[in-house]
Amino acid sequence: MKFGYFTLSDNQYPGNTRTPNALVEEIVEQGLHAEKLGMHSAWIGEHHFSTLGVNSSPELVLTYLAAQTKAIRLAPAVTVLPLHHPIRVAEHWATLDLLSKGRVDFATGRGYDRREYGPFGANFEENASVFAEGLEIVQRLWARDEHMSWRGKHYQFDDVWITPRPVQSPVPMYVASFSRPSIELAARLNVGLVVAAGAAANMHGSLAKTAQIYRDACAAQGNVPGRLITSYFIHFADTPAQELAARERQLRYHKECTSHALPGDPKTAPANYHYFEKIVNRYQTMKPEDFTDSAILVGNSAKITDILKEKVEAAGFAEVILYFSLGLKPNVQVLDEMERFMREVAPHF
Repeated sequence: MKFGYFTLSDNQYPGNTRTPNALVEEIVEQGLHAEKLGMHSAWIGEHHFSTLGVNSSPELVLTYLAAQTKAIRLAPAVTVLPLHHPIRVAEHWATLDLLSKGRVDFATGRGYDRREYGPFGANFEENASVFAEGLEIVQRLWARDEHMSWRGKHYQFDDVWITPRPVQSPVPMYVASFSRPSIELAARLNVGLVVAAGAAANMHGSLAKTAQIYRDACAAQGNVPGRLITSYFIHFADTPAQELAARERQLRYHKECTSHALPGDPKTAPANYHYFEKIVNRYQTMKPEDFTDSAILVGNSAKITDILKEKVEAAGFAEVILYFSLGLKPNVQVLDEMERFMREVAPHF
């Protein structure tokens, strides 16, 4: 099982004095540190208008990292595909695959915040079908070394051929999923799956059950399952006081930074977002001690190792991407925890 660095660039906290520019610079430092430590991958999120995170262009940050690294895999976490034209997405990430000498892992999803859609004129109400069509276009553009035309519900074009071509054939692709329809889409398009550990437990019971849903969906399509990846929040804690502080930081992240990002009025939100309302509403009544090891990794190295073996490795996941930097955790602490993980936990896998 492999391990990656992951961030959503969360910065939306009352009274926060850390500027967006400073945080993006910290993310670059953390990504370079991940390469130095021998991490397998760097996953950097896309958010707009500081609705949650402050990094709007993961492809640019990852291109900067590509120029200064040699081994680490480069992945968006994730490209919110309905906000962009799929032709442009295919061109951008094919270019990065070329410049990085074939190190792109392309992950995409439809997002969840209506406010990110409006200024772009993107269709939030129908974003599930926009996303599915857009992903199929990206997949086909990368697979065809010839001109292609498309006549769909949301996109139409003639005689398109993208350059440069990606180095990898195929480029590893992943759907980021909370819900069963997204899992089934990944199975239909024969791509891998990325799930958040806590959301998977809330939605499907566990990571193991989520993995089985994906495998069953692949079997129904006659496809071999792709790689399974999960994200986990992580905090090292060696004393009860440190653990309480970590849990309070985790709760602050959900209450102050993510809970506002509902898809609008619950009465008018698209049906495919009702699950998200339940997750967010649950955080409003939680206490720090309510977080379980199905949602966060908190404790010493031995405890974190045991959780990963029991909940993730045993379920057949190929990779864990670790969110060290949430909740205004100081950059020096993030760098130290990344190093400790690779020194004390990763060697057990």
